[in-house]
Amino acid sequence: MALRDDYMEKLKRRGRESRVYKKHQLLGLEIAQLLGDEKHKALYIKLAKEDGERLLELAKDVSKRRGILKKGAYFMSCIPQSAKRQRFHKTKHGR
Repeated sequence: MALRDDYMEKLKRRGRESRVYKKHQLLGLEIAQLLGDEKHKALYIKLAKEDGERLLELAKDVSKRRGILKKGAYFMSCIPQSAKRQRFHKTKHGR
């Protein structure tokens, strides 16, 4: 039983570890950490896939600003509206 318990504990630890295989995944995770919004890290990874470097710079700028309670929401408002609309139509309507 002890071996099985050790193995199960090892599996739990491995499941919590982040696995990054592509550059946009790393950029998205960095953006989420900078903004303190790790709940939405999948969104930031998806956004970083198209324009990661520019978004990382924007996230750094937003993270340094004081007085912003919801940095993730503020960050999303800084992204041009047309770019968000294009991504929505691609994912929602399969284009």
